[in-house]
Amino acid sequence: MKPRLLKTRVIVNPASDRGRTRHRWLEIKENLKSFFKEFKYDFTEKPQQATDLAREAIKEGAELLIGVGGDGTANEIANGFFSNQKIINPEATLGIVPSGTGCDLIRSLNIPRNLKNAVRFISEAPDQHIDLGQVTYTGPEGQTASRYYLNIADFGLGGEVVKKVNEQRLKRRASSYVRCLAEVMLSFKGYQVKISVDGQEKASDNYLIGAIANGQVFGKGMKIAPLARLDDSFFDIILVKSLKFIELCLQGWKLISGSHLSHRQVSFTRGKRVQVTSLYLEPVLVELDGEQVGTLPALFEIIPRSFKTKGFIKRS
Repeated sequence: MKPRLLKTRVIVNPASDRGRTRHRWLEIKENLKSFFKEFKYDFTEKPQQATDLAREAIKEGAELLIGVGGDGTANEIANGFFSNQKIINPEATLGIVPSGTGCDLIRSLNIPRNLKNAVRFISEAPDQHIDLGQVTYTGPEGQTASRYYLNIADFGLGGEVVKKVNEQRLKRRASSYVRCLAEVMLSFKGYQVKISVDGQEKASDNYLIGAIANGQVFGKGMKIAPLARLDDSFFDIILVKSLKFIELCLQGWKLISGSHLSHRQVSFTRGKRVQVTSLYLEPVLVELDGEQVGTLPALFEIIPRSFKTKGFIKRS
């Protein structure tokens, strides 16, 4: 197969997959050379740098940006497609080589996890126009901030687990998502919030998980939004009311398999604009594509079919 001639830029998060991406880079680069004649590449050295690198690359004429890392890396690169909340080049496309501890978005795009197959996939898969989520939230310093996301935003359990994982890393302890999830589940009772969807206020309640989903899978494999589609112009909004620890343990497999929508403590709706306000005294964390970014209140808005990526979206 002849290599593609698109102007290509590769953005690598060497710290992804617990640092394994750095050690595998020569192998990754050789696989890329098998399918792409020419490409430049950059390594990120700090958080949010992938956004700046992507923005610079597109302004320099890059047509295909390939992210090597997990969901957080893909999120940062996607935000770099925009400048002043306007897309820089609507024809620019994102390709993903999964190399992270969290690679949930690839499931909705049917991207192979295997390195060689993933690189081949980028060279052969069609461009897909997918929806983007845009979130306006409260930043760490109390300021209003805004970001885009590709897969899933959530509040409640997910943000608390990411916070616990980050705390473990800062203390130089081995951070296991599953262990941190179990620790949080033991004490976390949910948050009282008020939610409106497309201007219609929902009943305020105490929620363990609130997911505003574009894709289907989050939290290292939990199929929280099994009916979600990346290109249907709607969020799938999944709200899980508080459960006792023992019930959460017994019913947790349903979240993994995607069979939880019929549970009495789960509500499901679709919408384009979701406003969430906390009625809780302490800050309620907001997570985007596996990264904790700020707190409620937050406004989630869908931007239909506004972003191009390599993938296959199965029709139901």
